[in-house]
Amino acid sequence: MNNKPSQLRLGYMGSPDFSVPALASLINANHNICVVYTQPPRPGGRGKNLQKTPVHNFAEEHGILVRTPGSLKTQESEEMLLALDLDALVVAAYGLILPQKILQIPKLGCLNIHASILPRWRGAAPIQRAIMAGDGESGVCIMLMEKGLDTGPILKSETIILDDDTTGASLHDSLASIGAKLISPTLIDFADGKIEPTYQNDRNAVYAKKLSKEDGHLVWSKSAEELERIVRALNPWPGAWCLMNGERIKIHEASVLNTLQHTQDPGKILTGDFSVACGIGVLKITAIQQPGKSAMGVSDFIRGNPIQIGSTLL
Repeated sequence: MNNKPSQLRLGYMGSPDFSVPALASLINANHNICVVYTQPPRPGGRGKNLQKTPVHNFAEEHGILVRTPGSLKTQESEEMLLALDLDALVVAAYGLILPQKILQIPKLGCLNIHASILPRWRGAAPIQRAIMAGDGESGVCIMLMEKGLDTGPILKSETIILDDDTTGASLHDSLASIGAKLISPTLIDFADGKIEPTYQNDRNAVYAKKLSKEDGHLVWSKSAEELERIVRALNPWPGAWCLMNGERIKIHEASVLNTLQHTQDPGKILTGDFSVACGIGVLKITAIQQPGKSAMGVSDFIRGNPIQIGSTLL
């Protein structure tokens, strides 16, 4: 290798907020970031104006070449990457599948920053799925990419404990920070031959299916504990929600009310402070958002919207 191990010639592929800290870390470590690939600008916001991804904006602010192809399966894509003579490609929540020919271009291969402890939660939504499932831990794996979905060997990992206060937002930020901390030392050690990749056990694999807004629909026949985890996991996106008097409302915060028992049908409102019967147990809603309004505590909501005890949430 022509470069010193302490400074590598890299490409970076990422799109959302999660991907920005790792890119910043690589820049701060004085690696040569030759190009950044990210998702194309798409309509967003109330005006539906074209919006660049967070990674796109960050890369431009730092004077890095940005490419936004709709596909990497073309000969042109291969030739453009080959011309850069990269030591490695670093990938973090990019949003496109990398063809085998692309994976083989960099000298060291392609390294992915994945937000779970593999092989658990391979796929698109590992952060939220871990909370929804009630996992006691999560973490980050730096893995060598191969043709399969998140199946490659692990180069380095770090685990963190999840607790009853962990939300999708807080875990997202924690894991983004861990990925940023791990990526440069992992690259250097791997380039220097100091890391022996650890292969995954496919028999232990669990798939983290992509999230949709429908995942946030609270099904009241589930247990209060499960529903509370869904509320935390899907905060802020796509958000937990239900129908109240025909209006779709978002549930931002809730807690399990162990002191209250019930014999009511799931979804029935039990108390004036917004306690709801579940298949097992009671869920107390503590923060809510009506369409077109800001989120608010339930005490503020009740002042203008008295709760009808006995009505049913759908």
